[in-house]
Amino acid sequence: MHTSDYRPTYCLGEHTLSVPRTLHATNRERLCKRLKADPQLPSGAIVLLQGGEQEMRYCSDHEPLFRQESYFHWAFGVNESSFYGAIVVDTGKAILFPPKLPEVYAVWMGRIQPKEFYKEKYAVDEVHYSQDIASALASYKPTVLLTLRGLNTDSGKHSKEATFDGIEKFRVNNYILHPNIAECRVFKTPEELTVLRYVCQVSSRAHIEVMKNIRPGMYEYQLESLFRNYCYSQGGCRFMSYSCIAASGCSAAILHYGHSGAPNDRQIQDGDICSFDMGGEYYCYASDITCAFPANGKFTADQKIIYVAVLKANRAVLNACKPGVSWPDMHRLAERTFLAELVDHGLLQGDVDEMMAVRLGAIFMPHGLGHFMGIDTHDVHGYPEGVERSTEPGLRSLRTARTLEEGMVLTIEPGIYFIEVLLDEALNDPARSRFMVPEVLQRFRGFGGVRIEDDVVITADGAELLNDVPRTVEAIEEVMAKGRQASAVA
Repeated sequence: MHTSDYRPTYCLGEHTLSVPRTLHATNRERLCKRLKADPQLPSGAIVLLQGGEQEMRYCSDHEPLFRQESYFHWAFGVNESSFYGAIVVDTGKAILFPPKLPEVYAVWMGRIQPKEFYKEKYAVDEVHYSQDIASALASYKPTVLLTLRGLNTDSGKHSKEATFDGIEKFRVNNYILHPNIAECRVFKTPEELTVLRYVCQVSSRAHIEVMKNIRPGMYEYQLESLFRNYCYSQGGCRFMSYSCIAASGCSAAILHYGHSGAPNDRQIQDGDICSFDMGGEYYCYASDITCAFPANGKFTADQKIIYVAVLKANRAVLNACKPGVSWPDMHRLAERTFLAELVDHGLLQGDVDEMMAVRLGAIFMPHGLGHFMGIDTHDVHGYPEGVERSTEPGLRSLRTARTLEEGMVLTIEPGIYFIEVLLDEALNDPARSRFMVPEVLQRFRGFGGVRIEDDVVITADGAELLNDVPRTVEAIEEVMAKGRQASAVA
């Protein structure tokens, strides 16, 4: 491939979204503007980021497919591994440092591209080989190099701080950059929202394909495979945003089902409720959608009770979301809504306010209501300095406790799950057992669970729904019936 074959856009064909590399220029501009407003920062600073490294699987020579480190992608959009990138804060100038590849690379991996190739491909101002970082940066006489070190409050891990041979000759600051770049990532630009809308729509269509094609007797992984195939073949999503959760029946009570110990391998039974939490990733931007539906296409009376209760909680939050609203308050709203529904249908008894006081909602929804979403499924900066995490059940699992602002992208994912250990714990606690109706709850043991997860962006006066999947009982049954009709005709 020649240099002229590459334009400064990302696209995987006419049926996929074309993303301009100016998305990253906008991100860098926002970061520089924010940094220049920081009173701690002198003029003459340079941001230095280190991209991801290709790793091997354990001691083997197997190379898992490389995916770029998220902060580096946000700033530069580089696909390849082992790059560095610098941003001159005063001018916004962008500099890339690709590795100088050995000649043997051309035999096994493809053509070795010249530096000019990367300058055009990634629409940056300068390109130097990574072995020349020290001399290239020294020519700018930086007052300080800003490197990235900070805590990810979801994983508990720290971001990777850039380092190179000769960095000791520079003054380095590793605490100014992280809170500033992380806060920039919280608020999505119009260009980023275009990508997020696209990947959410691709994933929505993939979920609908699953609904149309599921049949009792199939295995969960077969539906996961169908979802993956649609996202990749029709949307260009080579990666999933996270490990797919294709949970049916009792498996739907396992919140993070789909891991290596529970690998979507259950055979789906007639009468099962399914909760499929799956999302494609395009250009490193995530989607995160959960659809719940009956395996045989028709809700039972009990399935309808739980599904409608969760849907009401979901829609109550969706309608209440707007700038100025507390996210923990939205969690409480979801709990209050589904607890009232469970009282109406005889699973619980008593006063909802009193239930809220003893955190009864966490028995049925132990996870948080939702999370930031963007380049990471659980996107960054949910707990910046000054935002405290609750210690209360349910609320302590929230991935952010911030007040909503325009431009934030979040998931809304209330759920009701019948988890044996939590039910038994509550039934043995007088403070909570007085609200529970054991003989009715017994009917739901082994039921599994229902989660309804939507992706939204906070607007000036509300929230925009990014995905488009059937949500009402009637709409789901109609889509599933059409899938069966089409299959019968074929």
